[in-house]
Amino acid sequence: MHCPLCAGEAIVPFHRDRRRPYLRCGDCALVFVPASSYLDRQAERAEYDLHRNRVDDPAYRAFLSRLALPLAARLATGARGLDFGCGPAPALASMLREGGYEVRLYDSFYQPDAAALLGQYDFICATEVVEHLHRPGPELARLWSLLRPGGWLGIMTKLVRDPAAFASWHYKNDPTHVCFFSRQTWQWWAREQGAVLEIIGADVILLGPK
Repeated sequence: MHCPLCAGEAIVPFHRDRRRPYLRCGDCALVFVPASSYLDRQAERAEYDLHRNRVDDPAYRAFLSRLALPLAARLATGARGLDFGCGPAPALASMLREGGYEVRLYDSFYQPDAAALLGQYDFICATEVVEHLHRPGPELARLWSLLRPGGWLGIMTKLVRDPAAFASWHYKNDPTHVCFFSRQTWQWWAREQGAVLEIIGADVILLGPK
């Protein structure tokens, strides 16, 4: 078995609950579930269809502003971006457009616009997305390659702390959540890409130019 982020082989058990095992990579510290625990695509889509987020929901917009505001503070007027994994209610894209930015959408279920993954962008957002990726290594590498020089990658995902906290962590209970990043994981990834890493609060990750 190889780590889905770094392809490392130093894999050790991390936790097990009644539904599935969780493993940890000794190289990049990613916690992940084995592929045998993934939902099939139809079941995964059914889980996402249960979400009731709305573009005009004030609470949802307040949640997303924790990424939108610090990201916008680093962008030039009129910057062009991609909302990767935007879901059926792309509120973040709407908020950024209101701020004067151009934003394209991509979501493999709801906005499967393959051409969007051929562009070049000043920023890319992935809010509550990376924990769903079956192949986080290639996917994150692709997103990074789509950034223009000086571009920013903005991510929102909850961070793993330790096995004791993980055991009672609600975030792991979503069956579509299959990989879990920690500060150590993002530090590893930033080093690999030669990027500056900023972690804001509990779940906002910004990766940008040195």
